[in-house]
Amino acid sequence: MSTVSYYTEEGLQKLKEELDQLKFVERPSISQQIAEARDKGDLSENAEYDAAKEAQGMLEMKIAKLEEMYVGARVIDESQLDTDKVLALSIVKIKNLNTKAEMTFTLVAETEADIKTGKISINSPIGTGLLGKKVGEIAEIQVPAGMVKFEILDISR
Repeated sequence: MSTVSYYTEEGLQKLKEELDQLKFVERPSISQQIAEARDKGDLSENAEYDAAKEAQGMLEMKIAKLEEMYVGARVIDESQLDTDKVLALSIVKIKNLNTKAEMTFTLVAETEADIKTGKISINSPIGTGLLGKKVGEIAEIQVPAGMVKFEILDISR
């Protein structure tokens, strides 16, 4: 049973491209490697064959996982989202009340998270702690370093 995950159009397209790459490029390549290794003779002592079969198994597991994610994927219509509270795809400006540092994050699906570009997962401790909060509210979030208080400064799309 697949779980529902919410994606941006861009994120869903990346997932589809990765799945297509695995199914239509890498899968045939590994099949070819297996065929070549099989042609080399005795399979019981053929390390190339064993390695190719193991790679095929790993690839098939990855394809199955991505297919499950794709089946459960839903694209979020950003125009329908409320900007009064923090939701998936919200751009949230927060202030750490301990250090007074201000940060801006976009809350995205776990597979789209990339801290370097300011995208954090809605399943991360900070993402989960911010969900449903409104501008001016304080979110107390348990992070690995301890309890941190964040003030919500702005919410946008």
